[in-house]
Amino acid sequence: MSEFKQIHQATTKSEAQKVLDTFITHWEPSYSKMTKRLAETQNLLTFFDFPTSIRASIYSTNLIESFNKSIKRKTKAKEQFPNEDALDRFLVTQVLAYNEKNFGKSHRGFKQCQDTLESMF
Repeated sequence: MSEFKQIHQATTKSEAQKVLDTFITHWEPSYSKMTKRLAETQNLLTFFDFPTSIRASIYSTNLIESFNKSIKRKTKAKEQFPNEDALDRFLVTQVLAYNEKNFGKSHRGFKQCQDTLESMF
């Protein structure tokens, strides 16, 4: 799988596309369905449209996994929820607390390219 990591380490989108094509060619005999899906995925290399300093954050799911783990940990402390509305209120409270805690913080690399991102959006 280190071959797949080379896609993220490429310097340009065209270079990454070449590495992806090589990866698909190499693994297609063993994993035809997976490689077919990779080849058909149109937005797989979209992170190359963004500044280099934030690419790792874009293709990584670490932030999402971390947030989901904290939700799971706090939900386990509850025995059960009496209804769906109670669960909704609990989740909204957790999201608001997370937002309040992280308000004003910039994820790694985002502060350096803030003006570029603002011009893009």
